[in-house]
Amino acid sequence: MKEEIIVAGFGGQGVLSMGKILAYAALSDDLEVTWMPSYGPEQRGGTANVTVILSDGPISSPVLDTFDTAVILNQQSLDKFESKVKPGGTLIYDSYGIHRAPQRTDINVYRVDAMEATFDMNNSKTYNMIVLGALLKIRNIVPVESVMAGLKKVLPERHHNLLDLNRQAIMKGMDLVNG
Repeated sequence: MKEEIIVAGFGGQGVLSMGKILAYAALSDDLEVTWMPSYGPEQRGGTANVTVILSDGPISSPVLDTFDTAVILNQQSLDKFESKVKPGGTLIYDSYGIHRAPQRTDINVYRVDAMEATFDMNNSKTYNMIVLGALLKIRNIVPVESVMAGLKKVLPERHHNLLDLNRQAIMKGMDLVNG
């Protein structure tokens, strides 16, 4: 198994955190992992993306031109990365802020209304966990329990009271995916 993933959006959407949590989850499942963030100098509002590779064998390079899966959270990222999904690959996007839906017909495209789901949960900080839940349902790359273990490593101990809320957000994201 090898999964090459790009998560892309604006700073402040939890893009880098989502990638880090996914990486820790895979490590807890004894997978080989690379996590390579890329972001502008702005902390919020600038572009951000992270490449995560999960594999049951050695990973030769963290630098990729194409991806098995793209998780897209804004129009600029869709414009940049839609063409970089391998034929037969997966593109997951949140329609919030997307003005032109994905056009490709040789990939699997999933629309996940994660921002709307944050309104249902009354907490915009659950956004990235809702998106991660949708990714886990669509790609089934690591179990939810491994993600929770990864989240426990990433979250400072003073925020461990939020673990249950994050689990709820992951489950909400899974529920948003049909099938």
